[in-house]
Amino acid sequence: MEQFNDWERYAKEYTQKFIDFLPDLIAAILLLVVGLWIIKVIIKYIKKIADTRNYDPALENFIVSLLNWGLKILLFVLVISQLGIETTSLVAAIGAAGLAIGLALQGSLSNFAGGVLIIMLKPFKIGDWIEAQGVSGSVVEISLFYTKINTFGNQRVVIPNGELSNDNITNYSHNDTRRENLSFGISYDDDIKKAKEVLENLVKEQKDILEDPAPQILVGELGDNSVNLFVRYFAPNSVFWDIHWYMIEEGKIRLEAAGMTIPYPQRDVYLYDQTKMKGTVEKEKEPKSLDK
Repeated sequence: MEQFNDWERYAKEYTQKFIDFLPDLIAAILLLVVGLWIIKVIIKYIKKIADTRNYDPALENFIVSLLNWGLKILLFVLVISQLGIETTSLVAAIGAAGLAIGLALQGSLSNFAGGVLIIMLKPFKIGDWIEAQGVSGSVVEISLFYTKINTFGNQRVVIPNGELSNDNITNYSHNDTRRENLSFGISYDDDIKKAKEVLENLVKEQKDILEDPAPQILVGELGDNSVNLFVRYFAPNSVFWDIHWYMIEEGKIRLEAAGMTIPYPQRDVYLYDQTKMKGTVEKEKEPKSLDK
């Protein structure tokens, strides 16, 4: 009977505590629900502003993610405070946990820092064709930790931002135009001026090749087997490779039609009669007679 009275006393005590705590719990739940709704509205409004002003997608995602997590952490602290929990000890515990996690995830933090640098400094953007870490391709996504690239063969490559931000990056799409340097070899017996004229006419026919800076056709080098002519010009990125492939094919066709010879590597080979060489060697080995 005495044990039953103790249970009854405990039930009344904790029931009263729960009733006293209930307003704070309801207020905390309402604060959480309303707070999440307000955060959702703010994030939606920020995205709308960013879309209307054509911000860089990577920068937009970075700002939205950072703002989203920052507001949610602030809301979490407010909810905890509403429940009557000491926020000072909670912040200290979060700080200690953050330090431990940071030491365990040094590589991830390096990638995060690299992602921030890439997003802020903008060495490239989504859609650019870049070459880095031994990989070249089109950038399809820039996140806080990784950058995703589609290669020429349509393979997806994921590069950690920490390594990417600390290495050389070649951005082929940064400028609107690119310079080409093609090489055509002709025979030493061919007319250089005539070959240059053929290539100049070919360049002038290409409407997409820029006139400023002016194209150049130069004698680039005197090779072992050929005189190499360099064809240099600027073209827009959008048609650069189309012109590249066409110029190589049409250049060879027109040089050959003009009587130019595109030489092959040549080697002079000399054949010796092995029997004669053997007899000569044996004769040289015979001792010479000495006059007494």
